[in-house]
Amino acid sequence: MAPRLRLYLALSGLLSSAIAQFFQNSSSSSAATVHWLGEKPTHNYGTTFGLPWPQGRYPANHTTFTASSGSGEQVDLQSWVTGYWADGSVKWTGHAISASDSSYDEYTVTARTDNSSTSVPATSSTGSLAVSDSAASITVDTGKLKVSFPKEGSIVISSIQTKSGKTIGQDGHLVLRSQSGVGSNSSIEHFAFSSNIESASVSEQNSVRALVTVRGKHQAVGGGSHDDWLPFVLRFYLYANSDSIRLVHSIVFDGAADRDFITGLGIKFGVPLANEAYYNRHVRIAGVEGGILNEAVQGITGLRRDPGAAVKTAQYKGEKLPSIETWDTRVSSRLKWIPTWSDYSLNQLSADGFTLQKRTKAGQSWVKISGGTRAGGLAYLGGATQGGLAVGLRDFWKRYPSGLEISDAASDLGEVTVWLYSPSSEPLDLRPFHDGLGQKNYTAELDALEITYEDWEEGFDTPYGIARTSEVFLFGFEQTPPSDTLSSLTEHINNPPVLVATPEHLKESKALGTYWDLPDTSNAESSAIESHLDFLFKFYQDQIEQRRWYGFLDYGDFMHTYDTDRHTWRYDIGGYAWDNSELSPDLFFWLYFLRTGREDVYRFAEALTRHTGEVDVYHLGQWKGLGTRHGVQHFSDSAKQARISQPQYRKYFYYLSGGDERVGELLDELLDTDKTYGVLDPQRKVRTDGWKPTPNSTVAFGLGTDWGAMAGGWLIAWERRSLRWEEAKTKLTNTITGIANLKNGFVTGSGLYDLQNWTLGPPPADPQNRGNVSVSHLSAVFGLPEVVSEAIEYYGSSLPAGFKDAWLDYCYYFDASRAEQTSRYGVSFGSLNLYQGHSRLAAYASRERGNATLAKRAWKEFFASDGLKPTAAWNSTRVEGSAVLVPVDEAAWLSTNDLAQYGLAAIQNLALIPDSLATWNS
Repeated sequence: MAPRLRLYLALSGLLSSAIAQFFQNSSSSSAATVHWLGEKPTHNYGTTFGLPWPQGRYPANHTTFTASSGSGEQVDLQSWVTGYWADGSVKWTGHAISASDSSYDEYTVTARTDNSSTSVPATSSTGSLAVSDSAASITVDTGKLKVSFPKEGSIVISSIQTKSGKTIGQDGHLVLRSQSGVGSNSSIEHFAFSSNIESASVSEQNSVRALVTVRGKHQAVGGGSHDDWLPFVLRFYLYANSDSIRLVHSIVFDGAADRDFITGLGIKFGVPLANEAYYNRHVRIAGVEGGILNEAVQGITGLRRDPGAAVKTAQYKGEKLPSIETWDTRVSSRLKWIPTWSDYSLNQLSADGFTLQKRTKAGQSWVKISGGTRAGGLAYLGGATQGGLAVGLRDFWKRYPSGLEISDAASDLGEVTVWLYSPSSEPLDLRPFHDGLGQKNYTAELDALEITYEDWEEGFDTPYGIARTSEVFLFGFEQTPPSDTLSSLTEHINNPPVLVATPEHLKESKALGTYWDLPDTSNAESSAIESHLDFLFKFYQDQIEQRRWYGFLDYGDFMHTYDTDRHTWRYDIGGYAWDNSELSPDLFFWLYFLRTGREDVYRFAEALTRHTGEVDVYHLGQWKGLGTRHGVQHFSDSAKQARISQPQYRKYFYYLSGGDERVGELLDELLDTDKTYGVLDPQRKVRTDGWKPTPNSTVAFGLGTDWGAMAGGWLIAWERRSLRWEEAKTKLTNTITGIANLKNGFVTGSGLYDLQNWTLGPPPADPQNRGNVSVSHLSAVFGLPEVVSEAIEYYGSSLPAGFKDAWLDYCYYFDASRAEQTSRYGVSFGSLNLYQGHSRLAAYASRERGNATLAKRAWKEFFASDGLKPTAAWNSTRVEGSAVLVPVDEAAWLSTNDLAQYGLAAIQNLALIPDSLATWNS
């Protein structure tokens, strides 16, 4: 039982008069409980999680956090602040617990204010984690593994040692292969690359968890001339008492799509085997549903002569074989005739099948091993006495083409490689899927948009700047582990343990908004809505499996619109293919998790966040910070807009995960999104006022999809107190003030934003602010209501005057009668749609203004306007036989736009105006 670990959270520069009030109060405490998603995990290698706290309760530098099990046993805890309320009090914290041989069902984190405490760095006097940071390297000792990270060169991990001093891994480095073309062209050049470190650093807090971050690019090796490219960020997480390492591997594509074709991407480790007999060296590879390939480099089983039962049993179990003198001499005298198998290769080239083979050495033929459907993604190489290393890739088969490779197992230094992109696959081809079809100008492009819904423009269908993040796990062993252990580790890497607070606690804290509530089955109407929400989630979950929406870049996303004639989603039709966060399904799935706490929903939403924040957004170049509209390829549409990179979509996972550092980095990248409006006008093809963008000048953007996305990023930066949070706060405050000062507020539609002083004024069409009216059905369906609601609550009494009224007016008048619109603004808003989704705006205005009549109107919009109606089928139909390639379930009445807007409106209406549900039609 570990003694209580008290952590003092230091924060400088945030003492304000509001915080000073805390010092006058007596000490106080409260607790929050977290539990495992799903079943309690078999292994606890250390876990990080997030917790929210109520506003004004805990000053950051006068609060300590401790943790205990459900039975009261104290648990080592490392804590840090990930988000603050506007008054400087703690809003969100991240916590790490150390590894242990057993897990508790739940953990209770207690926050205590202590006015007599002083701000000191968070340290631990009891944890087993030791960190050394020198000019040349970083070394982390967890108590079970000692890992060294060089600060320059190609090797990212120089050695991994066990507690007893055995070196079980060394020379870990990235591997990349590419070629200059595709096809049979004899002039194609082939390149090999290794990691080249540019920087390496370690986290400041290291009492329970250490984070080592390595940045660099891939550098050509072994001949061939190619610039360093494909920048990477590697984040290694190591926990006290753990013999595991979690690696978050991120790359950004900065090559040319027509001449930089990735043919292999992975990470390789050396495994020392010099003092291990061939027959005591073991290979283990995860197969299907917990299955494991159990082999030795030199097999003693199945021979013509029997070495003895004890020998065979020991080898199969991975144990050291009895002394060779005890074997049947007919075997021991003929060991030299038994081949050693040096190389193994597993390749998952589709979501439905993998191949497995081995060979004695390079230059000899491969021998096929029985393959299977979906491999678990884990490989082990080691020895019965020397120990070894297991390496695994999360979502291995879902992110095909992937691979596992063991090589040189019969040499003194074997190698194990996990391929994030298998070299046995076709090259990763990121060229455009069509040549433009003769579109030469905006007129042609807009006309083409009318038939395929694709917004194409020459030069815009580029992958330059998109990213992908993968998770790799390493496990160290003093000796070859039982296969059951490796089988359970396969489950561990594919479903890493997650600790979360209850939906009740998340709701009560108000730290993720007040626009959602727990499921409501108190009456027939609400029960029907809850049933519909459940159907929508399960249907999309099943569609991912049935339609095989898997792959290295694709996994996590889903399609936009269904083709009822072909009984398939429109995967090949312009803007109807990959969804790319259109109309905010990300928000729906995360809100659905918050209110239900379901593991399956969390895993679904996490995969979505990992995809949309990486692949659908640019991280380099002139469009950095912008995302790409829905299309056949995730980057092919010419609409590069902030609405797709909306930070609000990442916010929930960031805080729940304890401040995932990769997502935090993505949020930081978006702080300069406003600058992109100086080089790219989102309205360039339809603009009629003559305005053109100029860098570092005054730029035009919409008050809905554009400002909503930037405001979301600025608000999160202010909450996180990131490096540029004062700038973000100023931008948010200035633009909120600007919107409030517009005669027609949000109804104005757009404004001119000064990139130098961050102020917002009237749009080019109304420079005198006489009252422009420009309302779009898209303005409020990309996170704007959620961002504005949270901003209003965050500012509190400091909210610039007039802003809330401007927002409430927009919420009221969007679906008001044309007569009401004309009376208020001089003209009506014209023909709009997406009224069902906008019903949540009316619901919000109803709650804020206490307007019961408006609440009824909101429910009427929800049930009887557009979108999904109560009379919809609310079921799926089986289609099979010659009508389809494979049997599938379809809901021909459903689109992803409908899913997102119905889901968000249902959740928020139930939270905001539940009392009007049963009487809306009376």
